[in-house]
Amino acid sequence: MDFRIELGPVARLVIDRVEKRNALTRSMWEALPGLLAELADDGGVKVLLVSGAGPSFSAGADIRELISGDDPADPMAELRAFNLRAQGALREFPKPTIAVVRGHCIGGGLEIAVNCDFRFAARDASFGVTPARIGVVYPPAAIKVLLDLVGPATTKYLLFSGELLTADEAELKGLVDRVADDPMALAEAFAETLVSRSQLTIRSAKESVNALLAGENADAAAVRRYRETIASGELAEGIDAFTQKRSPEFVWHPR
Repeated sequence: MDFRIELGPVARLVIDRVEKRNALTRSMWEALPGLLAELADDGGVKVLLVSGAGPSFSAGADIRELISGDDPADPMAELRAFNLRAQGALREFPKPTIAVVRGHCIGGGLEIAVNCDFRFAARDASFGVTPARIGVVYPPAAIKVLLDLVGPATTKYLLFSGELLTADEAELKGLVDRVADDPMALAEAFAETLVSRSQLTIRSAKESVNALLAGENADAAAVRRYRETIASGELAEGIDAFTQKRSPEFVWHPR
C-alpha cells in the first residue's frame, strides 16, 4: 500500500516509498481516504502526524501514471478523481493534522502537506507545485487550498513558474508554520500539547474553520457543539481545573 500507520494518541501516517522518493501512485491516492476514515474512527487517536520515509516527504505524483488512463480524451480522469478525493479526505479529517516535512515536498506531496492543519519543516525542505513544467491544468479545488493558505500572489508564483521555495522562503510566505533542525521533535511536542487540550473545542474549531473557508454558515454546528460541551461536562471540568490550578481531565470523546 506504500503507507505505514502507527497508532496511539499521536498517530503517524508515513508515506513509505523511499526508492521513488515517496512519489504517489494512483493506488496510493485511492487508498488514502479509507486509511484516514479508519484513523478518524479510532477513539484513541487525537492527533495525526503525516511524514515521509527517508530523506524526502514526497517528490509528487508518479509521472508515468499521469496519462495512463483508459479514456484518450481525458487520460487523467481517474487519477484526478482519486487525487481530489484524497485531498478532501485529509482536509476534512476531524482531528488535528501536522505535516512533518524533510527534503522534497513537491506536486502531490505539497497537496498532502497543504491539506494538513499545520506544516513543520526541516531546514533542507523545498516546496513547489510544478504543473507548468509539464503542461498539466491544475484543478480549481486544489488551487483554492493554496489560495486560502498563501494568497493569490504566492499561489500564482508557484503555479506559473513551477519554481521551488526553500523552507525559509515557504515560512515567510505562510506556506510553512515552523522551520526547525528537528521538525519531528517540534511536531511531537506540539501534538502532545494538543492531546492535553479539550478535544471537543478542537473538533468544533476545525469544523468552523473548514465551513467558513468553504463559504458555509458555521453557526448551527457551533451551537450544537456548545450545547454538547455543557451536557458532557467538558466545560465544567475545564473551569474547575482552571480555578483549582490543576491540569484538566477532559471527559469528551467523539461518538
